[in-house]
Amino acid sequence: MQEVIKYFPNLTDKQKAQFGRLEELYKEWNSRINVISRKDIDELYTRHVLHSLGIAKVMEFNPGAKVMDVGTGGGFPGIPLAILFPETDFYLIDVIGKKIKVVQEVAQALGLKNVKAEQKRAENVNDEFDFIVSRAVTNMPDFVKWVRGKVKKEQNHELPNGILYLKGGDLAEELQVFQRVTLYNLSDYFEDEFFETKKVVHLAMKYNK
Repeated sequence: MQEVIKYFPNLTDKQKAQFGRLEELYKEWNSRINVISRKDIDELYTRHVLHSLGIAKVMEFNPGAKVMDVGTGGGFPGIPLAILFPETDFYLIDVIGKKIKVVQEVAQALGLKNVKAEQKRAENVNDEFDFIVSRAVTNMPDFVKWVRGKVKKEQNHELPNGILYLKGGDLAEELQVFQRVTLYNLSDYFEDEFFETKKVVHLAMKYNK
């Protein structure tokens, strides 16, 4: 929890309390439904919360913005981002119902009014968003196919509307087919060695139906 405060020193007391409750909530739910690997649960704040908030080092979502988290699993990156940006609407989806159940329960326990979570495939979502976020659920070409046509035309942020993707390793081959792509190294923002190869990939997406 201190890591979150270290890198995001302007949190309100309410946000600190919400972030502070994540560990107990996820440990409780993880004992019933395995949404986070056993070896990672003790590193929750570094490997899940702070990793999710890497997106916030690249993009500050505006009030009223709409963000979809595809393949959210137990709620990452959507839940930490929803705490940080309480006036932004987050739509968290996953194909596994029991994981969405955990997300819904965690969001309710934290009083997150800006989170909606559903069991659904991205291809079946009939809505448009300023940004679509995710943590390495598949390769980028396939991911783009899933979310094509779901990005808003109106631009209201510093970065063009599109995808903000958390991924690690060498992405050169995977991203070579895309022209409007920018990589941000999380090691530039966070000191922990966990982030040495981790990146936020921003892919601007043209509006198309």
